[in-house]
Order: sequence, then C-alpha cells, then structure tokens
Amino acid sequence: MRRYIEVPLQLLDIEGEGFHVMVEGSIHGKEAHFLIDTGASRSVFDPKTISTFIDDLTFEKKEGMTAGVGSSDLESATFRIDAFSLGDLEITDYEAVALDLENIHEMYAKLGLPQIDGIIGGDLLKRYKAVINYKLKKMRLSFSKPRLSKTAQHSINQ
Repeated sequence: MRRYIEVPLQLLDIEGEGFHVMVEGSIHGKEAHFLIDTGASRSVFDPKTISTFIDDLTFEKKEGMTAGVGSSDLESATFRIDAFSLGDLEITDYEAVALDLENIHEMYAKLGLPQIDGIIGGDLLKRYKAVINYKLKKMRLSFSKPRLSKTAQHSINQ
C-alpha cells in the first residue's frame, strides 16, 4: 500500500512580483483553502475565520509572543481542531495556533485572490515529509500509518 498522497497545488500570482502556494482541503468537513508557507515554524489559523468552521471554539492564550515576517510581535492562542484535511490526508486532534491574519485577508481581497482559511507551516510539512514539485504543481505528503479519508482509502485499495 502506498504511504503517500499527492495534493494538487495552485500558484497564486502576487502582482507579477512572486507567488503564493495554495492547497485545498477541509476543516470539519467544510471546504477550506490553505497557504503553504515553508518559512513558517507552525501552522496557523485566523480566530475569526476558524470560528466559521468550528462551533463552541475555546482558545487558550499562549505564553510569549509570536513574530512574523513584516509584522511586529503578535499575541497568539492555541485551540484544538478535531479533523481537517490537506487533499485526502486527514489530520485529527491537532493543536493549532490562532493568529490574526487580517493583513493577509485584506491583501488577498485587494488582489482579487481567494480567501485563505489557514497557513500550513513547517510543523506539518516536516511531519508529513512534504515535497513540493513546482513544475507538476503537486505536493507529496508521506505518512507511516493510514491517515487517509475514507474516499481516498477506497480508491487506493481498488
């Protein structure tokens, strides 16, 4: 049995000056869009945006500050996501970081780009040994135990 999946990527043009990498997935079964940020140490979700996916969300204030490129120190919090996916890879019981992403939402709106629902950072990219193939616009994610959605497990076993 294969121990990896390939997730299609979208390359979003940022005014001809560069690009961002986006992947589709879901949070609690609802369609979601994630940026892939190889320079981010942790995956983060905007508190307002994540609240549209998860009812009765509880945030725990995180000690210390979080720094980001182009920003000053920011306060952050943690919370639990029962289930979300990157393509067909299902991730369960994930302790996520909540961080205000309003500046990114505003920039994307001005550029006419789709809203993002989270940023996938180094914690998950390392855990799943991500390999990004820009030419094929795919990201390979590897895993040791089956962590695929039921639909993906069925198609692999066929």
